[in-house]
Order: sequence, then C-alpha cells, then structure tokens
Amino acid sequence: MKGVTLRKLLLGAAVLIASAVLFAGCSKKEEKEAAGEAVSAEQQTAAVKIGATPVPHVEILEFAKPILAEQGVNLEIITFTDYVQPNLALDKGELDANFFQHFPYLESFSADHKLNLKAVAKVHIEPMGFYSAKVKSIDEVAEGAVVAIPNDPTNGGRALVLLEKTGLIKLAEGAGIKATVQDITENPKKITVRALDAAQLPRVLEDVSGAVINTNFALEAGLNPSKDAIVIEDKESPYSNILVVKAERANEEALVKLAEVLASPEVKAFIEEKYQGAVVPAQEVIR
Repeated sequence: MKGVTLRKLLLGAAVLIASAVLFAGCSKKEEKEAAGEAVSAEQQTAAVKIGATPVPHVEILEFAKPILAEQGVNLEIITFTDYVQPNLALDKGELDANFFQHFPYLESFSADHKLNLKAVAKVHIEPMGFYSAKVKSIDEVAEGAVVAIPNDPTNGGRALVLLEKTGLIKLAEGAGIKATVQDITENPKKITVRALDAAQLPRVLEDVSGAVINTNFALEAGLNPSKDAIVIEDKESPYSNILVVKAERANEEALVKLAEVLASPEVKAFIEEKYQGAVVPAQEVIR
C-alpha cells in the first residue's frame, strides 16, 4: 500500500514538473512572439523627414500626413523659409525629401551645386502674379517706376517673362526663363527692375510700384492670387511644384508611398477646395 502511495506521489510530482516546464515553454514562446510582433510593427513604421516652405507646401503635407500614417509612414515636416537650404539639407542627408520648388529651379540649383537630386512627383502649380499696393492696372504703372522680382535665376527669368506679357518690357528673342535684366531690349516706361529675395517681395509692396511674387509667398502675406494679382500666369504654366529626393533613394518604399499620396485624388481634391484656383493641382508620379 505504501508502495502504491509512493508511486502515486512520484507520478503526481512528475506531472506537476512537466506542466511547469510546458507552461514555462509556452510563456517564453509567447514572449518571443510578442517581441517579434513588436519588432515587426516597428519595422513597418518608416520615418520620413521632409523639408518644405509654409504655404501651400506644409499645408498640403499636413493633409497628407494621416493618410501616410495609415500606410505605415510617419511624416516629420521641417519648415524652411528660403529656397537654398532645403536642397542642401537633402543632399547632406539631413532630409529624406523636400517639397518647395519647380523643375527649372531644381535643374538650375542642382547644376550649380553639383547635386544628384530627382523629382518623383508633380503636386501643384503656383501661378506667379504681378501685385501692387499703388496701382490697379498695368496701364497705371508710371514712367520710372520700380518693379521688384525674385533674385534667384529661374524665378527671376520667369518674372521677366510675365512682365514682358504685360507689355512693360520686351526681352531679347529666345531669352525665356533664363532671362536677366540685361536681356531687356525695350523698356518704354524706363522702369527699374529690382531683384530681391523672393520671400521679401510681399513686404516691399508699399515701397515699389509693383512686384512679381511667387504664389506661396503671396498666400503667406494674405494676398489672394485669383483676386489680388493684376496679372497672373496662365493655369497651363509648366512650373509644377515637385517632390524631390536623392536620386539613389528614389525607389525606397516609404518615399514611393509619399509620392503616390501627394499625387493622389485625395490631395487633388484638397488643393481644389482649399485654394480655389490660387493653387492648381498637377498630380503625377514620376518614374
């Protein structure tokens, strides 16, 4: 009888030990699976740091941010107020992408600084306009008036082309967007064309007869391009604002997702509703 009881005790102990081992094994397995799931979730969330000018670029990115979050992309937006640093920061690896410029500017800046940057999406067009706090029509621009334009080469040339369309000046044949003030061949009213930093142009409107201003800076200053511009570029303007990355990173999954979202119907609808024609959608992914 004692032998039977001892065997039962030993058997019970063995069962308890086996259960404990099994439970411990399951616990460790579950811990590993949980850890694996956490790592997997972390790996699925990609951080993308993008540089942009405030209006409308940052506003568009803020709209796109939750859409990207649903796709596992955490967008960190860095605001710039100039046209130089975003490309330099992207080249140095301080940014993963930028969104502030059009094709001609990217090409000119990249050539001048020997950068290997690539446009991966067209997002919108910002028609450049002629604004004034002193006159209400081009005909009212007085002889000897001062007109301000952006001082960077591509936007300066673009502004001169717009001034030519107003009839204030005439440019040398073929000068196009690479025009400089030296290319002015006719100037009936003898206006002075003054090149200033693009971001400063809205602030000098009280000091000049007029200024050709990029739409983003006009919007920041509370100007409505569709109402306040005396003359504005056609909506067929080729100056699409673009999403830019380093060329060797163009096929990275997170950056491809970013390009696709910025070129999506949702972003197109947002631009149309928010800016009412002052900013024009131009959605296209560039392969």
